[in-house]
Amino acid sequence: MRLCVLGSTGRVGQYFTKMALQDEINVSALLRNPEKFSHSILNQISFTKGDVLSKESVAKVMVDCDVVFSALSTDGGSVLSEGMPIIIEAMKKEGISRIITIGTAGILQSRIEPHLLRYQSSESKRKLTRAAEDHHKAYTQLQESGLNWTIVCPTYLPDGEPTGTYRTEKDVLPIDGSRISTGDTAHFAFSLLKKHDFLQSRVGIAY
Repeated sequence: MRLCVLGSTGRVGQYFTKMALQDEINVSALLRNPEKFSHSILNQISFTKGDVLSKESVAKVMVDCDVVFSALSTDGGSVLSEGMPIIIEAMKKEGISRIITIGTAGILQSRIEPHLLRYQSSESKRKLTRAAEDHHKAYTQLQESGLNWTIVCPTYLPDGEPTGTYRTEKDVLPIDGSRISTGDTAHFAFSLLKKHDFLQSRVGIAY
């Protein structure tokens, strides 16, 4: 397997990348700042310097890849929703059908008001919805893409090592779920590489 990893230097992406290398999977990463990785990791991956808004960089990093993993954030703006169409186009040109991405619990269905997403409902405690709105746009773009996508949707996301023990649920946040570590979010996303679970679905994850 050859993996294209986007957002590999981020809080979840770093754990995911290390898990792939430990499993001896070939990693092709798109790096805006390669210096964020140690030389030992850079020596184990192939990488393209650039960002997700560059069609040329995205096309280059996906060559010969089988699966795409994205831990990209909204980056304080609309990077996610602007970058997703570029990712989808490059995947289709390269013949890649599978993408696993990290989203946010805000785009899961609300349990209290099931016709709304959590960020649109009283279930969400967040006052600011800009990030969730950008994730929502990317979710819609994936829904319309025809690809085999899965969006892993963590709630409050403190840094932490993977334990491998957590709860997941399709389309909603597990009941009373209030947090999940960066390590366990990566652990679950990585486990999806070897399964065909949750295709074309959002998955809530929490302890």
